Amino acid sequence: MDTPSDTPSGTPSDTPSHAPSDAPSDTPPLPYRAVLDEVGPRLKRLRAQRGLTLAALSEATGISKSTLSRLESGQRRPSLELLLPLAGAYHVPLDDLVGAPEVGDPRVRLTPRKLPNGGSFVPLSRGPGPLQAYKMVISDRGAEPDLRTHEGYEWMYVLEGRLRLVLAEHDLVLGPGEVAEFDTRLPHWFSSADGRPVEILSLFGRQGERMHVRAKPLG
Repeated sequence: MDTPSDTPSGTPSDTPSHAPSDAPSDTPPLPYRAVLDEVGPRLKRLRAQRGLTLAALSEATGISKSTLSRLESGQRRPSLELLLPLAGAYHVPLDDLVGAPEVGDPRVRLTPRKLPNGGSFVPLSRGPGPLQAYKMVISDRGAEPDLRTHEGYEWMYVLEGRLRLVLAEHDLVLGPGEVAEFDTRLPHWFSSADGRPVEILSLFGRQGERMHVRAKPLG
């Protein structure tokens, strides 16, 4: 092997030979350690608020007084088999005893990028794939079309505003809710139709993949 071993030949490893390297550790992962460290003080405060002695709580839960004392002082790690009867005795959800960490912010923060010929776009697809989705804001690009061609297939849906689309010999204006799809090997160009920004949703298949839209017929 070209990569040398971390342990030189003939040098004993720091890990004893009788202990497997993947043996589980009694220490919880770092993000949860602080959460578990707060369980003991929380149990002690809760017992004081309820005016209970260790003996009374022991009788209600079946957990020995010494174990309860060690839980409250942090000398014993809380486990599910200990916390469940405590939650039942206090009539509180298990989360109130553990103080489960808050769920992270689920929002995805997207950063707009400038289009070279005016306007901006936001990539909506989170990973690679044959089809990529974009939200685009198209500005006024002038009245004279600059037709382009490239490989691919595009599906465009107007969200807001009016879009002028020149496609080969066709010169079209699309409003909110209207859709166009076309082979991008055809000469094409698009811009705002009235000088105001237009917002569109674009699905683009670089290798010519077409969109399959299924909808129930009206009526």
